[in-house]
Amino acid sequence: MRSDMITQGLERTPHRALLKGTGLPQSEMGKPFIGIATSFTDLIPGHVGMRDLERFIEKGVHTGGGYSFFFGIPGVCDGISMGHKGMHYSLPTRELIADMVESVAEAHRLDGLVLLTNCDKITPGMLMAAARLDIPCIVVTAGPMMSGRGDAGRKYSFVTDTFEAMARYKAGVIDDAELARCEENACPGMGSCQGLFTANTMAILTETMGMSLPRCGTALAVSALKRRIAFASGERIVDLVRENVTPRSILTREAFENAIRVDLALGGSSNTVLHLLAIANEAGVELPLNTFDILSKSTPQIASMNPAGEHFMEDLDAAGGVAGVMKQLGDKIHDCPTLMGLSTKEIVASLKGVDDTVIRPVDAPVKKEGGIAVLFGNIAPQGAVVKQSGVGEKMMQFTGTARCFDSEDIAMAAIMEGRIKSGDVVVIRYEGPKGGPGMREMLAPTAAIMGLGLGDSVALITDGRFSGGTRGPCIGHISPEAAVGGPIALVEDGDRIELDIPSRSLKLLVSDEELAERRSRWVAPEPKIKKGWLARYAKVVTSAHTGAITTAE
Repeated sequence: MRSDMITQGLERTPHRALLKGTGLPQSEMGKPFIGIATSFTDLIPGHVGMRDLERFIEKGVHTGGGYSFFFGIPGVCDGISMGHKGMHYSLPTRELIADMVESVAEAHRLDGLVLLTNCDKITPGMLMAAARLDIPCIVVTAGPMMSGRGDAGRKYSFVTDTFEAMARYKAGVIDDAELARCEENACPGMGSCQGLFTANTMAILTETMGMSLPRCGTALAVSALKRRIAFASGERIVDLVRENVTPRSILTREAFENAIRVDLALGGSSNTVLHLLAIANEAGVELPLNTFDILSKSTPQIASMNPAGEHFMEDLDAAGGVAGVMKQLGDKIHDCPTLMGLSTKEIVASLKGVDDTVIRPVDAPVKKEGGIAVLFGNIAPQGAVVKQSGVGEKMMQFTGTARCFDSEDIAMAAIMEGRIKSGDVVVIRYEGPKGGPGMREMLAPTAAIMGLGLGDSVALITDGRFSGGTRGPCIGHISPEAAVGGPIALVEDGDRIELDIPSRSLKLLVSDEELAERRSRWVAPEPKIKKGWLARYAKVVTSAHTGAITTAE
């Protein structure tokens, strides 16, 4: 075992002494050492219940014949960090998390890892570490929050009843009392936000790829089932160490394609494009950006999930969960190995039934194509991403007038002050991986546009990214970004921009000669942040079309 390097032989006397200093008994010295990387924090609803799950994982590890060690991993709540300086840090923490898990596992020669996670950048960071280390690992996602409950059976959800509610209040659609009810009911307790936002999408994709146990991706945070999954995961990791089953044997090209198919079928978060590209990079799997679009054209959207649709995570779980989605997709899903020991098809075959009012058959879809589309054009020569599952039919093709803003904050002020009108295309730039830095999520301006009733007449494009809670004609990940001189930096107020999602096209209706002249005048702006971790991050992060990963170059 890897841990033999710190427990066996005369030369390891000091190492054993230090381990015994932690309370480790001599009788446990030869057992598999299992690290439990936990992102528990009191700051995030999705993570406040992890102390409970830690206990069950620990029980499982010891039942399985291993010895467990906890170590902490940081977490950032995208909702709390939204709309201010804090959001610069969200995506970069993904890289920090991967590096920290790697550092602790390698420094202490741990034999295997249980990765306890839940929210947006934490789950992909954990998976990146698992793929990079390629030692036995299993992921436990802590589970989604229940929907909030109101009068007459109304269900509340985080994005619809906070970010969009602000704009509805501003527009006079709701009053003080209703706004207060939204605030009180939107987040009723522990768990990741109730809809198919990034956290829950990544939990689902983790299960789809076989890196967590069945039902883990959808079982509610408050459920006894989640405790049992935590226990079983702790027990299973010891077997994985003994069998030497490592992540790269699970994270194959076919597993990534399954994850993309399920994401597309559910209409999940566009952030998963960034994260799957980054995880694939660590796993040594070639996964070009256009893979998402190729699969989207042959994968119908078969569920209507909040925020763009009607169903919540609790509904998806009861309807059949991840296995139910794969069952409905049928032969579109590859048969792949999983950490459970069963193949994908075997897990699907064990499912008794699917509620097809929630997870529809492929011949009666919500939409004929999957939830994500990749667009190209002279404004995005390396690609841009749109969550087309959240776009109304009227805005699938749209030509509008550019209104340019060099930061999210300036754009948000313009939206809330009523300066954005029907027929506009809001252009938010210098918010990419380098220019942000950190590629801030822009839930506030997109939710404001929807809340003000402009979702069918205003588009938004950016080199930044969007929350999984975003809906409407919002195109992100424009590459190359403005900070490196991408064409989005050359757009001027009054330019016409043409969006054609069915044709996968995003065009700036300006001549090549005019763009060349503008480029000759363009000067790169000073970095927004010049010290600390983010200044270093900006120097080494790559473009969104490659997953916004950091390199050693």
